[in-house]
Amino acid sequence: MRQMLRSAREIVQYRTLLAALISRDLKVRYKRSVLGVLWTMLNPLLMMIVFSIVFAKVFRFTFEHFTIYFLSAFLLWNFVSQTTSWSTACLLGYAPLIRKIYVPKAIFILATVLSGLVNLVISLIPLAMIMAVVRHPVHASVLFLPVSIVLATVFALGLSLLLAGICIEFNDVVQIYQAVLLAWMYLTPIVYPLDVVPERYRWMIAANPLYPLVETFRAPIYAGVLPDGATVLRASVWALVFLTTGWWVFERRSDRIAYLV
Repeated sequence: MRQMLRSAREIVQYRTLLAALISRDLKVRYKRSVLGVLWTMLNPLLMMIVFSIVFAKVFRFTFEHFTIYFLSAFLLWNFVSQTTSWSTACLLGYAPLIRKIYVPKAIFILATVLSGLVNLVISLIPLAMIMAVVRHPVHASVLFLPVSIVLATVFALGLSLLLAGICIEFNDVVQIYQAVLLAWMYLTPIVYPLDVVPERYRWMIAANPLYPLVETFRAPIYAGVLPDGATVLRASVWALVFLTTGWWVFERRSDRIAYLV
């Protein structure tokens, strides 16, 4: 815990570098893209069209405003999956800087997650536009979204630190994680309602750490209600568990990172 607090203080001291890394990450990611940051909005829209055709038309899931149901969960899922995937290789991208000067290594992971957070906020724009087009009501419960986003960011940071700390020594984890992400998405009720899951398999949904995080984000948008206290508590516990575990694993390897990248 003392080591974590010391690392947190170092990151605060390097906050100017953190801001520069976030800015650089966003610029580099869209530098050679014709549409640039518009891809942040187009990607969820394209996924919405595909899943709407497959699940709403082919499988005939009958509930109101499937597009809002899907997008209000997929945006959060996309944020977590993208930031954690980017974090598996971000230390290699900053290898020249890491070898030359001392900076807290966790700052690179944090910058990657926060740049993904910027993308998440931007992607709320097409969601709001679609809600207006389909006349889905907006309730005061959306004011809870900053809490949901903070919990998801803490969770993503913890998982990113955990993966970065492991991947720096075992590169095969990068490919394994991509396969895990695909399975993880379909094990999370993003494109289907929980009701269609047979009772005997619902324990897998309950054990899924991402499910309560998704529900804290979707409930204020789609259902127009605040998430129940048990869901918020589970989301908070999972976020803190992953943050402490990820930070612990990462810090134990931080001294060796300069020799491994």
